[in-house]
Amino acid sequence: MKLDPILSPVEQNLSFFEDKLKDSLNSDSPLISEVAYHLSSLKGKRLRPALVFLSFGLCGSPSRTTLSLPKGENSKHDLSADSSAMSVALAIELIHNATLLHDDVIDQSQIRRGQVSVNHRWSNLVSVLMGDFLLANAFKLLVKTGSPDLLSSISKAAEQVSIGEMNQIQESHNYGLDEETYFQIIAEKTASLFDASCEAGAIAAEADQKSRDRLKTYGQNLGMAFQITDDLLDWVGQTEKTGKGLGSDLKEGKITLPLIHTLKESDATSRKTILRLLENDFNQEDFNQLLSLIKGNGGVEYSRQKAKSFGGKALIQLRALEDSEHKQSLENLVDFVIKRDN
Repeated sequence: MKLDPILSPVEQNLSFFEDKLKDSLNSDSPLISEVAYHLSSLKGKRLRPALVFLSFGLCGSPSRTTLSLPKGENSKHDLSADSSAMSVALAIELIHNATLLHDDVIDQSQIRRGQVSVNHRWSNLVSVLMGDFLLANAFKLLVKTGSPDLLSSISKAAEQVSIGEMNQIQESHNYGLDEETYFQIIAEKTASLFDASCEAGAIAAEADQKSRDRLKTYGQNLGMAFQITDDLLDWVGQTEKTGKGLGSDLKEGKITLPLIHTLKESDATSRKTILRLLENDFNQEDFNQLLSLIKGNGGVEYSRQKAKSFGGKALIQLRALEDSEHKQSLENLVDFVIKRDN
């Protein structure tokens, strides 16, 4: 399933978003401008801003479902008429990209989305400070909305991301990590921005509290399915599509669901073999043996089913909301997230 057709109801919104994102990265600093230009070439899926716009469209009146820019020759450089929805979409994407810059420093990554990472092209210091610049701009945008609810929602999510990342570091190379702790970590480090994106769109549309809560819970479960699938791709993905080598997360000490389930369910001999391979600096041949054991003990299939389960929970939250093309897109996003290959 392709992403572009799913996002067609907010295609114009996302086009405006790209213009505004470039504006938000402008700076008098030549180095910031250079790094910003590099970041623009690492464009991701834009799922989080898309969730803002889809939730906004689902909850808003027909005349407000597409964000419109004021008329005039410089209109593309102005905030949209519904500036709170645009501002929060920009803020969330900036926060997300800031966390990626910081993650690459922590993980000593050389590749991001198939291209050289900022920390590898420049330095760790540049990557950290650029992340700080993005965070500062994000909260400047949120303050300008004048909405305490939006500021509260997004600031809480940003805090949760940091907590999740810290907890993941604390559990690094912990081969006794249990499923419940793993779910808590990914709920914080990944799903929190998904649920904030959906809740923020509803807040910007002035939706009732029940709609806000349903969309927030939808986003939470969608984010869980997204991260489980992401973790699964570290085991069974295609390098040319994921942009990183298989086992990259594992080599960095990130313990994810396929391994957690396998260690729990495997017999003593298999478990001993897995731990021996993990505790050594495993090579490609070792990884292939690990993958065979993961598959043989049900780790891959179990993770797929868990992603589907969270996806199903997300869909339940949409049932009570009014049918529309925006709702259909949110439903189709669940299928995309579970079946994606990059």
